[in-house]
Amino acid sequence: MSASDETQSMMAAPARTERSHGRPVASWREHHGWSAGASLRRLASKPVGTVLTIAVMGLALALPLAFFLLLSNVQSLGDALGRNQIINVFLKSDQVASNAQLLAKQVEQHDGVVSVTVKNPQQGMEELSKMQGFSDSLHVLDDNPLPFVLQVQPQDGLPADAANHLVDDLRGMQGVDLVQDSGTWRQRLDALLGVGDRTVLILVALFALAVLLVVGNTVRVDITSRVEEIGVLKLMGASRAFVRRPYLYAGIWYGLFAGILAVGLVLAIELALAEPVVRLSQVYEGTLHVDGLPLWLLLAVPFAAAFLGWLGARLVSAWQLRRAA
Repeated sequence: MSASDETQSMMAAPARTERSHGRPVASWREHHGWSAGASLRRLASKPVGTVLTIAVMGLALALPLAFFLLLSNVQSLGDALGRNQIINVFLKSDQVASNAQLLAKQVEQHDGVVSVTVKNPQQGMEELSKMQGFSDSLHVLDDNPLPFVLQVQPQDGLPADAANHLVDDLRGMQGVDLVQDSGTWRQRLDALLGVGDRTVLILVALFALAVLLVVGNTVRVDITSRVEEIGVLKLMGASRAFVRRPYLYAGIWYGLFAGILAVGLVLAIELALAEPVVRLSQVYEGTLHVDGLPLWLLLAVPFAAAFLGWLGARLVSAWQLRRAA
């Protein structure tokens, strides 16, 4: 549709809709349909500018999604590396099997403990013999110097304070020589994930603002280039809402297409990482599971982006039309 044809159509629209007093609902619905179609045709009439605008918005929306994807899988990686790692309790060398079993039962009664496994010195020696560099040197030993070890499995998601309290109690038990714990590592990972969560929220806010500004500036330029047409429509009795409606739909189209592009970019990232992730999972014997973004989020992004586009167009068009009044 040429600019002159579109202008004539816009001038004819008020007569078909706002002056149709006999069927206000039908005329309202008719103008919404016309506005949606006209705004889409207007975007198609300038493909280069439209594609560039959608591309900028799509990249802005894809960045926080990609960061959220990375952050959600850092936690999975932390679990695979031992975020809830077993606490190893080394008993003194004079402790015998009966003492180790008795102490294991006491530890199992502690809050926050899921299970306790007793590892005897012979099992420890067998594990060392399988490690590279130890097999030859172990043959020269006359006696087994390794102590009994209690492997304490804490509850998943045990708070840092509770984990520290558990470690302190284990260290104070009679017959315990050394407690090997990764509590500091867990606290650092939890703190890092907390910073990441806050960063994602900040990025979402910043890039949502960027989408509003891009759509708003695009609509502002469009309205400025059509000041004369808007003036003619107002002389024919068109209200501000009537004039503003096509620009609101333009903002919706911009946001919707940008949201779809953002989802496509994130899915492309997941596809590109699929093969390296499979290799990494094989290294960790299948304990590492990397997940993509949830389906509900992927479906919600285009609609949220469409709302942002509508909001940006709504704010700027209302301000521009008041100035033109």
